[in-house]
Amino acid sequence: MPNQESIRVMLVDDHAVVRSGLSAFLMAYGDLELVGEAASGQEAVARCSHLDPDVILMDLVMPGMDGAEATRAIRRQRPDVQVIALTSFAEEELVKAALEAGAIGYLLKDVAADELAAAIRAAHRGRPTLAPEATQVLLRATRGSPRLGDDLTPREREVLALLALGKTNREIAQALTVSNSTAKFHVSSILSKLGAASRTEAVALALQHKLVD
Repeated sequence: MPNQESIRVMLVDDHAVVRSGLSAFLMAYGDLELVGEAASGQEAVARCSHLDPDVILMDLVMPGMDGAEATRAIRRQRPDVQVIALTSFAEEELVKAALEAGAIGYLLKDVAADELAAAIRAAHRGRPTLAPEATQVLLRATRGSPRLGDDLTPREREVLALLALGKTNREIAQALTVSNSTAKFHVSSILSKLGAASRTEAVALALQHKLVD
């Protein structure tokens, strides 16, 4: 009789060698019980009901129904079953697709055995676990692409406003009480940050993106 408190785990991966390795890993932990395997997303959805797992380790990149689709289908039928995406890739599209489908965790296949066991236990308790690479992907996606001009300093914005008024480097230097070389340096930095080839283009970009009034 298996331990009644053991966590029932199902493996889903289209590579038999991966399933074999994961199966051997599970045997090393007394509180983790392998209840079945599936070689595809379709098979995982079909077998989930009668295998009755607590946690599923789900590969994402599989032919036919991929891991995200299978996760969505399983979570729709069995919201009590937790899914951990276990994949070799940390691309933004994969991470988003898995989490939007309802996966509670996202780990890479090179994860240490103890970390994977801890993630399974956490998932069983309803707690998420994300690989550092997946977390970085989500942070980059949340930040989005920086807007043009976001990297301009307050002083460079002052110089840009004067450029928009048609001021020369000498006039900018006088207005800001700085040397001509300092004014020239600021103008060059502004052109570089805006990707402008000339003062005129820089002003046009500044007006277009509302960097100056």
